[in-house]
Amino acid sequence: MFYEKLNWRYATKAMDPAKKVPAEKIDRIVEAARMAPTSSGLQPFEIFVVYNDGVRAQLSEAAFGQRQLVDGTAVLVFAAWDNYSDARIDEFVDLTAEVRGSSDGLKEYFDRLKGMYLPREADVNFQHAARQAYIGLGFSIMAAAEEEVDATPMEGFDNAKFDEILGLTEKGLKSVCILPVGYRDETADWLAPMKKVRRPRDQFVTEIK
Repeated sequence: MFYEKLNWRYATKAMDPAKKVPAEKIDRIVEAARMAPTSSGLQPFEIFVVYNDGVRAQLSEAAFGQRQLVDGTAVLVFAAWDNYSDARIDEFVDLTAEVRGSSDGLKEYFDRLKGMYLPREADVNFQHAARQAYIGLGFSIMAAAEEEVDATPMEGFDNAKFDEILGLTEKGLKSVCILPVGYRDETADWLAPMKKVRRPRDQFVTEIK
């Protein structure tokens, strides 16, 4: 059951390099992020799926030596747009028109959106895009649990170095968060036998009726 798998998952601290996640499972984990909801449907982020051992070694070094990046099967890097632009929004409008058909309402809606987004400071727009990337990250974490693949969401890395290693700046992107995926090594992972700790529902949820 899905909720049982959410209890099964945890932020894996040690992964078994001898066990490889099948490509089709990683594809489904990535697809979950692609299908995630985003503000106005713009999907203002991209995912880099890094399999290459040498590149993952560089990324691990830029993530303060965290071994999951090299011992896992792949590292998913979520990179948000550095800013919104006419071209980026128009590209989505064109795609929407291609899929759904063009309409005056479509253009009017995104013209209003441009009026709100484009005058803002670039960092404000980047932070907005980054929050959309986190929605995708959440969907990938849930999909990994469904696939019984271990995944470790991380913010603890040098973003500038990641951007340099992956050539993100010239693509108008900035790394936001990462998700190494693999299979847990229970003999080496101190966290594996631990019970999950979550605040009780009555301290976490307030119902307003």
